[in-house]
Amino acid sequence: MLHRNQGLPPPGNLIQPNGKPHFYKKPFIESFEQAPIYVPVLTYLGYGIGTLFGYLRDFLRDWGIEKCHIATEREEQKDFVPLYQDFENFYKRNLYMRVRDNWNRPICSVPGPQFDLMERVTDDYNWTFRFTGRIIKDVINMGSYNYLGFAEANSQSMKTVREVLEKYGSGVCSTRQEMGNMDKHKELEDLVAQFLDVEAAMVFGMGFATNSMNIPALVGKGCLILSDELNHTSLVLGARLSGATIRTFKHNNMQSLEKLLREAVIYGQPRRRRAWKKILILVEGIYRDHSFFCIICASW
Repeated sequence: MLHRNQGLPPPGNLIQPNGKPHFYKKPFIESFEQAPIYVPVLTYLGYGIGTLFGYLRDFLRDWGIEKCHIATEREEQKDFVPLYQDFENFYKRNLYMRVRDNWNRPICSVPGPQFDLMERVTDDYNWTFRFTGRIIKDVINMGSYNYLGFAEANSQSMKTVREVLEKYGSGVCSTRQEMGNMDKHKELEDLVAQFLDVEAAMVFGMGFATNSMNIPALVGKGCLILSDELNHTSLVLGARLSGATIRTFKHNNMQSLEKLLREAVIYGQPRRRRAWKKILILVEGIYRDHSFFCIICASW
């Protein structure tokens, strides 16, 4: 195991804006298991073999020896912009289709800790599927968007959902510009502001849009964004849309961030050496794609 102590300040200094003690009670230590060298070697070897067989199968398809199931351009449209890029579909055509049955499995129950799975079979190597009519009961749910557990067949939860639907309808998950600003929006924002001990708060209904649409409202040309190298795609997209200069620092590395900050303050913008209008640091509280905690803010 690889251990890395990020050197957080002593517990007495870990106070949140609302005056309550911070979540971290002791110096935070991240531990990572180092993969043996044969793991990446065999992984790349497997990709190489799969790619070679993929080109072989494409050759057989071109000569009509193997039937081609993938969508292709019509002959009368050859002078138009192509809808299907042959090389881009290479992975899907030759690798993904071989293991397609492992994903996109249809279920017929609520996505709780366990759910019911609809059995399906294929007669053409996963290009098409047909249902057998058999239901596989109590399959363990290893991953779901049901983060808060609301999608449960619980009588009390269903009663609450019914009452809310009868009062507000089923379209209130859209934007306020489309559906209007409701009392629940204001109630939630007041609750968040009270929890954070701030004057006001703004709540968005979608995390991706929150990052990608609001970063351009905070910074623009002449500004600098310092972004963690493992930030989510939504943060990366928002930073690019802003038009600001982007520089990345090593994940959860305070020394790397301090070095970039020092250089930004001393040297300013390239060529003209003017001071940056704003410097925005982008990090995540929890890096969900990698299961890492952000410790930059706690160690600031």
